[in-house]
Amino acid sequence: MLEPEYQGRQRKDLAQALRDLRQASGLSGQRLAVRCNMSQAKISRIETGKTLPTVIDVERILSGLGVPQEISRDLVALARTANVGYTAWRTYARLGLYQKQAELQALENSSRRMFHFLPAIPTGLLHVPAYATRTLERTLPTAPARDVARAVRARMERQAVLDDRSRHFTFLMTEQAVRWQRASLPVMADQAAHMAEVAEKPNVEIAIIPHSAQVPATPLNIFVIYDDRLVTIELFSGEVVLRDPQDVRYHRDLFDLFLSHALRGADATAFLRRCAAEFMQQRG
Repeated sequence: MLEPEYQGRQRKDLAQALRDLRQASGLSGQRLAVRCNMSQAKISRIETGKTLPTVIDVERILSGLGVPQEISRDLVALARTANVGYTAWRTYARLGLYQKQAELQALENSSRRMFHFLPAIPTGLLHVPAYATRTLERTLPTAPARDVARAVRARMERQAVLDDRSRHFTFLMTEQAVRWQRASLPVMADQAAHMAEVAEKPNVEIAIIPHSAQVPATPLNIFVIYDDRLVTIELFSGEVVLRDPQDVRYHRDLFDLFLSHALRGADATAFLRRCAAEFMQQRG
């Protein structure tokens, strides 16, 4: 149900249904806009499918049209589904993994406040090149071939956004994410030391949930919140995008819950430096 063709059809169906309901009511776009406290231009973009309305937008429009509850319920459900996007990793591999890096860069350059929840692995914004290479290589023989070197270069270029002090980043990791040995011990040591250095940037916070913390929630997925606009969630097979404000708020509340059990500031930086030293010692 989350394949792109199905999603596109849902969005078209939603736009068509809202347009048909307005026309059946006899209201002009201008009159409906006044009732909904929206601009006429936004109503037009929603009805033509150029703008995907949020669930709240749809509820306001249906209320303005006086649509019966049984019809409203179905359209609100359609709006919730239309605001969920899914892309399989095999699609990015086919197009080129560097394309995914470009997409992420565009998201980061259009956002002011970003919250990364990282229970399994540090995000690409924190990678050293050798670690990035290991994370982008194929892990299964059935996975599509990929241009790893180009994707790594694109990932490194993305990291320039961390020096833009008008943007703020909170990276919340579990101890598992820091210690999981995805690469050789020297690379793991470099990776941990690099994260400790990045944590010194004034617009960056890195927080760590230690194994010893008792946390009343389970870290199921990596997710990233971009302002109050959307949430991306990583799965083994692909990525889900949620745009419903209620979903964004839920993930922000979840993030804050996990953050309340984390090491922060100097404590988190010291933890990362200890991990780097331990990886070096294990190398022998």
